[in-house]
Amino acid sequence: MTKGVRFVSAAIPAFLLYVLAFFHLIPVPFVSAQAADAILPVLPWWLLVTFGAYSLSSLGLGLVRFHDCPEAYESLLKEIHQAKTELRDQGVDVD
Repeated sequence: MTKGVRFVSAAIPAFLLYVLAFFHLIPVPFVSAQAADAILPVLPWWLLVTFGAYSLSSLGLGLVRFHDCPEAYESLLKEIHQAKTELRDQGVDVD
């Protein structure tokens, strides 16, 4: 099962439960009706902001950890040097 199929198989039932709770067709357990009326309308925005914060933090952490991989840095420099020499052999000015 791919990640996309797993995500969709979890997202569709969660969305349906949200819609049913939003329109008061099923009660929200352990939460009063007034609290559910206050929380349910802003829940999608909260999820969107949470996903954005997670994405930005994982991107920032990847940037911070980039210099912790000296072997990857050396490998990348070798590939760049190899590509430049191959282009020079074909008559392309790369400098």
